Amino acid sequence: MNSIDIKHLLSEMTVEEKASLCSGADFWHTKTVERLGLPNIMVSDGPHGLRKQDDAGDHVGLLDSIKAVCFPASCALASSYDRDLAHEVGVALGEECQAEEISTILGPGVNMKRSPLCGRNFEYFSEDPFLAGELAANYVNGVQSQQVGTSVKHFAVNNQETKRMSISAEVDERTLREIYLAAYETVVKSAQPWTMMCSYNCINGVYSCENDWLLNQVLRKEWGFKGLVMTDWGAMNDRVKSLKAGLELEMPSSNEITDQFIVQAVDNGQLSMEELDLSVTRILELVKKYYDGHNERATYDKETHHKLVRKVAGESAVLLKNEDHILPLKKSDSVVFIGEFAVKPRYQGGGSSHINSFKV
Repeated sequence: MNSIDIKHLLSEMTVEEKASLCSGADFWHTKTVERLGLPNIMVSDGPHGLRKQDDAGDHVGLLDSIKAVCFPASCALASSYDRDLAHEVGVALGEECQAEEISTILGPGVNMKRSPLCGRNFEYFSEDPFLAGELAANYVNGVQSQQVGTSVKHFAVNNQETKRMSISAEVDERTLREIYLAAYETVVKSAQPWTMMCSYNCINGVYSCENDWLLNQVLRKEWGFKGLVMTDWGAMNDRVKSLKAGLELEMPSSNEITDQFIVQAVDNGQLSMEELDLSVTRILELVKKYYDGHNERATYDKETHHKLVRKVAGESAVLLKNEDHILPLKKSDSVVFIGEFAVKPRYQGGGSSHINSFKV
């Protein structure tokens, strides 16, 4: 297809068409503007493998997804302390996205591991912001070397399970910048991810997805982020506030309800056309990037990628040394491993990043 002319599209679109682009068409796709020949793009979970759903979608891993290569989760990859390995995994995932016609993979997750009770710790790299930032940046560079995007998540301070979708994380600015935002800063400055995903929670009383300080001041003005910000699935609270604060894309579909809020806000002067055009421009830039770099003949070899899985698993293994005989064991003793996971080992997490593994 011909390269997308963003200026031309903006000049031709109605307010209603512009507003419509600010939310998803369904669970995984952006909207089209058929009148002007604008195509949609598809995004997909997840951080350690593709959870592409061709039919009905969900964000908890209950419905079917395609057979895919299941890579070791970020918690394992971090144990390798290997930037090059993270890049290699990213390249492989990028190749798979190209072949499966996915514009953006929804990862990596770089939240800090604050509590062992966080149900998504397996998706995150580390409790250390330096390690998380370095590995995530290399992962992002690997994926995006294949002309597909990443969505660095969950921005920010979405580190616990209790009231995950509504809690307000009360954090002073020094702690925010030195611990909870530092890994994101590294990724943005080192890799320029195509998108960022803002989180469900509030930070100091303000929802992340409508937080002007977080999205406009820190992310864009201080760090120089050039891409698009999307919601976590269902994280929208106030559509107009979010757009003004630097949140472009609401996912998944709102059944066009929030699109009408945008149109009304333009009509009554609450939202300027310049603000709407800026958001739409960033959405169009994402669509353009994907189609400019899309290879319709792209393929990948699952067996080759599975060999990389084995390599990563080996590099991620941690050997425990019984120093000073902390455990009362002799070299000749045997150790028994019992329980459910001895019978059926847990090799990946669940929920939105659960992969329908083609091979284990």
